[in-house]
Amino acid sequence: MTIEGATIVTGSSRGIGLAIARQLVAQGHEVVGIARSQPGPEGFTTYAADLTDAAQTEAVLAEVVKRHRVLRLVNNAGVSELASLEAATAAQLDLLVAVHLRAPMQAMQAVLPGMRAAGFGRIVNIGSRAALGKPGRLLYGATKAGLASMTRTAALELAADGITVNCIAPGPIETELFAAGNPPDSEARRRFTAGIPVARVGTPEEIAHACGYFLDARAGFTTGQLLHVCGGMSIGATLT
Repeated sequence: MTIEGATIVTGSSRGIGLAIARQLVAQGHEVVGIARSQPGPEGFTTYAADLTDAAQTEAVLAEVVKRHRVLRLVNNAGVSELASLEAATAAQLDLLVAVHLRAPMQAMQAVLPGMRAAGFGRIVNIGSRAALGKPGRLLYGATKAGLASMTRTAALELAADGITVNCIAPGPIETELFAAGNPPDSEARRRFTAGIPVARVGTPEEIAHACGYFLDARAGFTTGQLLHVCGGMSIGATLT
């Protein structure tokens, strides 16, 4: 099955972004990745860009929408900075705002004219369960919460144009970065998973599956929503 129009996935070279891109390719999407590095021969085109740079981000988005008829967008790219209130720095805040708020805003602005012309669009922003609060994630959680708020307002502004905007908030996901800090057989992993109601971390493919619903043409009555895919952590931790 061929899906009309192209789908941008930012941060498509690894982890959740790569899983989303792979699933969409398998479903017939023309996927256009934007990442700092090429993921290899994955069946989709990748444009190289550093999303921390506003000018570079604007340039690559202009090139993508010029070459492709973009009707779907997944703002997945993210950076992780550990910071408590006491230790947080202005430089860390600037970095997280750039990647989690400014770049998604630029991406949505870039695809908007084409979506409006088509009378159809699907936008999915990837937030985080950490937006509900997590020690050491002061700035990360704050910017992901901001992305969820941006999602709701954009959904209201674009609803009449046939464009939906939704947000997925993953909990801990089994990416290369997570596994490096929490080896599968480690005590740190055991303690961590003990606080997750389903007693395991999630997979990138589970986030991709949730993303697929929001991107579907049949999901036009769902907009402005925040979906936690977190093993129950948004409800509350288990008692051990």
